[in-house]
This record gives sequence, C-alpha cells and structure tokens, in this order.
Amino acid sequence: MRQNSGEAAPNRRTLAGALALAMILSAPSAFAARADRTPTPDPAQAAPVARSSVDELRQLMDAQQLSELRTTYNGNYGASLLFNPSTLNYYVALFQDKNFWRVIKTDSVENAEHVYRSFVQQTEQLAQVNIDSIRLEAGKRYTERLVAFNEQRLQTLQTQLEQERAQSMQVSTALEQAQQQAVSLSTDLQSSNSQLDSLQQRVQMLQLQQGDPELSLPKPAPAQAPEAPAADTTY
Repeated sequence: MRQNSGEAAPNRRTLAGALALAMILSAPSAFAARADRTPTPDPAQAAPVARSSVDELRQLMDAQQLSELRTTYNGNYGASLLFNPSTLNYYVALFQDKNFWRVIKTDSVENAEHVYRSFVQQTEQLAQVNIDSIRLEAGKRYTERLVAFNEQRLQTLQTQLEQERAQSMQVSTALEQAQQQAVSLSTDLQSSNSQLDSLQQRVQMLQLQQGDPELSLPKPAPAQAPEAPAADTTY
C-alpha cells in the first residue's frame, strides 16, 4: 500500500506539469484568435478628409485672404500666382474663364515661379488652339457669305441674261416685222408710182389736146336725104 501511494504522487506531479505545459502552449493561439475577433478599423474612416487645392483656393479667395502677385491672360485662358500672407504659401492656378483647371500649392517661391511660367506657356498653347479655331470659323463664315453672294450674283446675271435674250428676241421679231412691212410698203409704193405715172401721162395728153388750136372737131354725122313721096296710082 505504501509503495502504491509513493508511486501515485510522482504520477500526479507529472500529469500536472503536462497540463501546465499544454496551457502555456495554447495561450498564443488564444491570443491570436482574440486578435482575429477584434474589428479592424477602416482606414477611410480613420483618416481625415483632405480638401482639394481647388476648394482650398476658392475658400481663401472668398475670405479675401490671398494677394494676387501675377496674372497672365491668353484668350479666355489664364494663369495666376497668389500668396497667402498668413501661412506664407503660394498658390499657382491655371483656369479658363472662371473655372480652375489646376491649382498647385507650395511654400517655395522658386517652385511657385517655375510652375507659374509653365502654366503661362500652357495658356499660350491653349489660347493658340482657340485663336486658330476662331480664325478658321471666321474664314468659314466669310467663305459661306462669299459663296452666297456669288450664287446670288450668278442668279441675277442669269436672270438679266434671260431678260436680255427675251428683249433681243422681241427686237428681232419687231425688226423682221418692220422689214416685212417695209417690203410691203415698197411694193405698194411702186404700184402707186406706176399708177401716178399713168395718170400723169393721161393728164399731159389731155393738156396737149386742150392747147392745140388746130384741134379738129369731130365730124358731124351726114344728114339723111328726105324720102320721095310715094306715087299715086289711083285713077
């Protein structure tokens, strides 16, 4: 019995040590599981929302906190160099009309000047495209007006030519009729001249007959002899 009790004690100590070792080994996995169950924060929710440089520039301009150092316009495009005295920051903006395309914020005056010159060159290039478009559009409209003017002029000339042709036909017809009438009048004149010559000849003959003193009168008709009385045969 004593031997059994002495052997049981070391066995219990061995079992307790094994259990303790198992608990120690299982502890990291438990911590890991707990860590896995811990919710991971969303970076988008944790990070502050950054304002765009365009919005920042608009807010500063509305608050009249900026000083305009340089501005260059090319057409309806422009570049501006602005300065914030309270923060010593520079803002370089590229815009069209009132719409900002790009805004660069910097605290270096050299960098600000370099960006400003670059934006000025871009405004020249953009404006050149716009200028070319304006010139091409103006040339197109001028050409369209010139074409319309020439078409109208051509139509007017065609109308005038048709009128002149019609008038020429009328003149030719009238001239032909006049020539025919002249021929008819010439024929009538020749006939009248012939009649006139004939009448004049007869008149001259009559005048000659009237002026001739030896003009013999027509001989009288011979007188008929009286008939002899019939013989009386009565006894």
